[in-house]
Amino acid sequence: MIQRARYEVPLRNRAALVLGERTLVMGILNITPDSFSDGGVRLDPGRAIEDGLCMVEEGADILDVGGESTRPGADPLPADEELRRVLPVIERLATSGVPVSIDTYKAIVAREAIAAGAVIVNDVSGLEFDPDLGRVVAELRAAVVLMHNRGRSREMYREAAYTDVVAEISEELGAAITRAIAAGVPREAIIIDPGLGFAKRAAHSYAALAHLGDLARLDRPILSGPSRKSFLTAAIGERPPAEREWGTAAAVAASVLLGAHIVRVHRVAEMIDVVRVADRISQDLS
Repeated sequence: MIQRARYEVPLRNRAALVLGERTLVMGILNITPDSFSDGGVRLDPGRAIEDGLCMVEEGADILDVGGESTRPGADPLPADEELRRVLPVIERLATSGVPVSIDTYKAIVAREAIAAGAVIVNDVSGLEFDPDLGRVVAELRAAVVLMHNRGRSREMYREAAYTDVVAEISEELGAAITRAIAAGVPREAIIIDPGLGFAKRAAHSYAALAHLGDLARLDRPILSGPSRKSFLTAAIGERPPAEREWGTAAAVAASVLLGAHIVRVHRVAEMIDVVRVADRISQDLS
């Protein structure tokens, strides 16, 4: 178990996000026809809003709204279509009482999503895909999640070559933090994510998760997103994403005990129970 530092991440027009006293749960809302996890059932904005409000009732601390699939092999999506999918959902969920995150790497999408009420930008590229994104985050005073990744969705597995995966993830996230600060993003507004399943083979993701605590040296809060990822099948056997919840539960518990401040999940109610138990265990380990 890793001793978890406490942080306050400033949020635009909201009270700061307090991280470290307990693990926060981020609920995933994929508004895409080709989501690896839910098969596109939330492409209808009404359904996405309904599910998001349900997650709030179940206890989600943050809602993460995404309009473009970033699964391995996915095709890029035009910004106008991404905006058409996410803006009605963000506008409604921004009034729900919990912070809304926009899962995008595009500056134009981030700008419009923040105007609609999002307060966090969750960028799978660590500010590498769009050179304007860091500036938009800084200008609009949003928080940002910088995820470790290499290459676009179509070629990310070709980039999954590491000599020391844990050290390289840490080094490359450190470079992402430097990029964000150079763009004007305050250090206290930055959250980091090791990018489980992104440009990583299963063994790489397990190593990254097992050594999650090593990222504490970067002195930023940590988000862990193991939910339903394919790396879980290396331990539990092949099965579709929706049948990986028990594996997800184990990875979420490990994330908490190894120092994650936020876990990003598909099933909020069930994973809140996992988080509460893991948090209680960590209290006696500290």
